Amino acid sequence: MDIRLINIGFGNIVSANRVIAIVSPESAPIKRIISDARDRGQLIDATYGRRTRAVIVTDSGHVVLSAIQPETVANRFMVSKETQDD
Repeated sequence: MDIRLINIGFGNIVSANRVIAIVSPESAPIKRIISDARDRGQLIDATYGRRTRAVIVTDSGHVVLSAIQPETVANRFMVSKETQDD
């Protein structure tokens, strides 16, 4: 099994194989997920103090906050997958 890595901004990288969802942080349920992850100690803030624009949920229950748009993260995810298939 090979490991694919996705850049989520500012040199931070997550394993593409572990990502379940990439969502916007605007809705109340997502804000609740962030709060719950903070309480459990499973929140990773990779925003460097900037506004959170994407929330990445992993299969281990960790929640990663990113300062780049969800679409940008998803595009990087897809480009990585396409280059892997070639």
